[in-house]
This record gives sequence, structure tokens and C-alpha cells, in this order.
Amino acid sequence: MQRLSAALLVTSCLLVFAGCGGGSSNGPGTEFVKAPKRIFTIPSSAMEPTLNCAKPAQGCLGTTDDRVVVQPGKSLKRLDIVVFRTPQRAAVECGEGGTFVKRLIGLPGETVREDDFGNIWIRGPDSKKWVKLREPYLSKARRLADTEHFGQTWHVPPGKYFMMGDNRGESCDSRVWGSVPAGDVIGLVVKIIRTR
Repeated sequence: MQRLSAALLVTSCLLVFAGCGGGSSNGPGTEFVKAPKRIFTIPSSAMEPTLNCAKPAQGCLGTTDDRVVVQPGKSLKRLDIVVFRTPQRAAVECGEGGTFVKRLIGLPGETVREDDFGNIWIRGPDSKKWVKLREPYLSKARRLADTEHFGQTWHVPPGKYFMMGDNRGESCDSRVWGSVPAGDVIGLVVKIIRTR
């Protein structure tokens, strides 16, 4: 199965559809985003069905690639969708690197475990107790689609985050290439732009 990462293409200006420079009128399909927000495009199925990429690419459900508006500097919490620069190891392990979008699963100092049914369990830095992560955005079929990581455990170092894609079978994520340094986080996804 081809494993696609959720690499993102950065638009070169802060306008959706309208391109860069010139023009003072708000034509059809133009949306302005106040700085310092940024817009990224979703070209892979690693976050399906939460974020769509365009058919006929493998696993994509949309007619066009979704775009996400990202707010740099926002505080992050578990289950947020985040855009970040990937560790160098991602390019080696996934066949591509750069900028990804994933869901924040593990916080600094925590331990993350995936059981034999694809459920994620979290243990806090000073705890012996495992807590099952509630993931309402993830279907049982998607949870069971990737058995490669069943039974594995990962420690999240201080100052780093553990990221996973919603489409587990198509997501090359922290389970493969490790945690993301806080300094590599670009920002929190605050809006999804989907056109039909």
C-alpha cells in the first residue's frame, strides 16, 4: 500500500484562489486572511476524512484539495490539528518531508501506546496509569487499517509533540519518524476551506 504523508503546499500569498499581488477588488472566490494567518493545501489522504485531498489520488475523497488556515503562535492542546515542518527522518522514512499536517496526540513528557486494536493510550509524565484516548473522528475501520504499529510504545521527549494522521493506514507520522520539536510547529489549524 502506498503510504502518503500529509505534505502541504504553501500558497505564496495570503489569498485563496486570487493569486498574488495587484487587484483591489474582491472578485468571486476571493477570501482575505488577516496576517499572520497562513494558508496551506492538503495534497494527500493522511488526514481523510477530516481533511480532503482530490480524487483520483489514492484514498482521496474530495473533488478538490482542502485548504487550511493556520494561526501561528496559538497554544496547542491534545487533538488539535497542527501544521509543522517535519524532522529530516520523515523524508527518509516516508519518501517525502517538508511541511505536514497531523493531529497532536502526545504532549511533551508523555508516553503513547497503540494497542492491538488500534486504540491509543496516554500515560502522563508522572503517572503509572494509562488513559485511553477518545478519538470520535476515527472510525473502527480506519483504526484497524494499519496493524504495523500495534503493541508499540513511544516516549515524547520534553519540548516535543507526537503527531498522527486520522487516516492511520495512509499516514506516515510520529510512529515512524519520531516526535516534532515545538520550534518546528508552524501553527494551529483554525479553519478548513472546502470547495465542492
